[in-house]
Amino acid sequence: MGNTLGLAPMGALPRRSPRREDPLPNPGSFDELHRLCKGGSHGAPECPGPAWLSPACGLCRGLATQPHRGDWDSSGSLNAQVLLLLAERLRAKAVFQTQQSKFLTWQFDSEYRGDDYTATLTLGNPDLIGESVIVVAHFLQSLTQRLVLGGELVYHRRPGEEGAILTLAGKYSAVRWVATLNVGSGGAHASYYHRANEQVQVGVELEANTRLQDTTFSFGYHLTLPQANMAFKGVVDSNWCVGAVLEKKMPPLPVTLALGAFLNHWRNRFHCGFSVTVG
Repeated sequence: MGNTLGLAPMGALPRRSPRREDPLPNPGSFDELHRLCKGGSHGAPECPGPAWLSPACGLCRGLATQPHRGDWDSSGSLNAQVLLLLAERLRAKAVFQTQQSKFLTWQFDSEYRGDDYTATLTLGNPDLIGESVIVVAHFLQSLTQRLVLGGELVYHRRPGEEGAILTLAGKYSAVRWVATLNVGSGGAHASYYHRANEQVQVGVELEANTRLQDTTFSFGYHLTLPQANMAFKGVVDSNWCVGAVLEKKMPPLPVTLALGAFLNHWRNRFHCGFSVTVG
């Protein structure tokens, strides 16, 4: 009897095509690691500033995308930023800050974004005469679709003082939540962001500074009401600072109205304001 099973010889079995893995994503900038939860300033017992009034921000202030931007207040202080795209993956940024007639900050950044990594070099307040400078190097690498690891090296020098600080960073992104941790000799910074649904987002953040011997915990939320074209954002931290922003779109006009109020119980300070955005 013949072979009733009709099995093909081993050499004739069809080969499985190798599984094609999706390319790893770019991890973004080091400054954007905590952007989903970022509220106020780093460990400062102050309420978030007027930048929270911008309708473009979510739970935090995001990375500015305007190529040229400047703010000038009534006291004569100026904050200016210039962003240049030198190549498809290479960009440069210059930031200047003055207080009346004195320069406080002049900073120059260069950033290169590869397919699955980002490298950044920052030069802050360079002074050839005073022999002082701050150099910051960042590097982030995507190891998987969800995991990003990297580090930061800060070198500072001025007459009679010189030192460096190394910080390691990691970020894990799930479908509905993102956890981020920075740990170094200067302290630790941890944040957790959770998107409950299309209307509710929450985030918690913990910052510890070993040099200042200070620890700050903050909680923020973002509530969206699409039927009313409204969004409400709030934040409270361990320094007894409470802030809230209400945004209202005015369809069919391309206008967004934002109202904000911030109260710092610790310093007994209150700030409020509004903004109107067209476009």
